[in-house]
Amino acid sequence: MNQLSCFVQSCNEAEGGDSAVSSTKPVADATPKTARGRRTRQNILDAAEKEFGERGFHEAAINRITESAGVAMGTFYVHFESKESIFRALVSHMGQLTRRWIAERVADAPDRLTAERLGLEAFIEFVRQHRDLYRIVNESQFVAPDAYHEYYSEFAKSYQRRLREAVAKGEISQGDDEQRAWSLIGISVFLGMRYGVWDDSRPASEVAKGAADFIEFGLKPEAR
Repeated sequence: MNQLSCFVQSCNEAEGGDSAVSSTKPVADATPKTARGRRTRQNILDAAEKEFGERGFHEAAINRITESAGVAMGTFYVHFESKESIFRALVSHMGQLTRRWIAERVADAPDRLTAERLGLEAFIEFVRQHRDLYRIVNESQFVAPDAYHEYYSEFAKSYQRRLREAVAKGEISQGDDEQRAWSLIGISVFLGMRYGVWDDSRPASEVAKGAADFIEFGLKPEAR
């Protein structure tokens, strides 16, 4: 995209904020090589998280993103090709950020079952700090279905790998790692929505403990 087409597109989106989503997936945006460039890109992503989270994709506008990030319109197009491009990048970024947040908090867990509890607690805490996550990810299934699929698939791949490792160590029973990974993701997603977005009055640790008990013992009644 040349500078003139960037300017024309930016003006159109700044006015209405509702540009049609292109049918082809944009080229992936490269991570800046300099620390300053990375900070600028992060500032734009942070502003985009707020804009897309509050207004949704079609009502969001690039001019509000740049104003919030404190950058010029031209700087935006140095990092991203379009509104769809930054939306896709944001979905991927949120997935990476979530996985990194959880990984850091379960790193010292002595076993897989403890990691499940700590991971769920960490996820709920993350959601409470990034409430726009749910709207952005959920909307991506309509705006950028491939990005939506990739978001959860990356979680599942990581989960399956850790479950296999736990089975090998004898920490959990054998089973269908793929099915179990998606089931555990489902638990996290909806508990995060219920206790992270809709109502955050219950301590995350309390919610995580209840879910961890369910994961470990299931619905089977205790032996009498």
